[in-house]
Amino acid sequence: MVELFSGTAGLWLAVVVSGIYHGVNPGMGWPLAVSAALMEGQRGALFRALAALAAGHFAAMIGILLPFALMTMLVQWQLQIRLVAAVIVIGLGLYLLINRRHPRFLARIPPTRLALWSFLVALAHGAALMLVPIYLGLCGSGALSAGHIAAGALMSRAAGLSLLVATVHTAAMILSGGTVAFAVYHWLGMKFLSKGWFNLDVVWALSLILVGTISLAAL
Repeated sequence: MVELFSGTAGLWLAVVVSGIYHGVNPGMGWPLAVSAALMEGQRGALFRALAALAAGHFAAMIGILLPFALMTMLVQWQLQIRLVAAVIVIGLGLYLLINRRHPRFLARIPPTRLALWSFLVALAHGAALMLVPIYLGLCGSGALSAGHIAAGALMSRAAGLSLLVATVHTAAMILSGGTVAFAVYHWLGMKFLSKGWFNLDVVWALSLILVGTISLAAL
């Protein structure tokens, strides 16, 4: 299992799989896109809502990954940085496993501000943080971890990698979530939203713990 995700190909697979997982999770917002389309009676409203959700999710990914991209300049501390990141992810997973209540401030955000809602929910539920151990694994999987690389080139490469990771992840997330939303909008309707809701809170928390544990084992 560790070997599967420790290589570069496996880490990129993890970026895509986590994006698909985030997308199908109703907690990431696709039901809001369906609701917006049903209320307006227009398919275009569905795509506008999905675009807003994608923008907010992408901003959250970048907001978390870029600081770690800057930290990769400290090549001699890379092992410690990866260790701390893995422990934080595991800690958040344990917290969410114990505390099942959703942040109340999310309910105060108007439905029309989907990008802001998506940004905050990705931070609050650790969607962005989940990518950090994977991203750091990519940073250390090749020449990026070599101590002789100039700091400027390292920062440039790391920042570019963080943008690519966020883009690939968000694309997978919005494609999977958008597919579910499109199917619900066209064939299942509002009745599915009221009766077919599935709760992935426990799975979400366990996935954070799993990602952090794999990251620790791969150090």
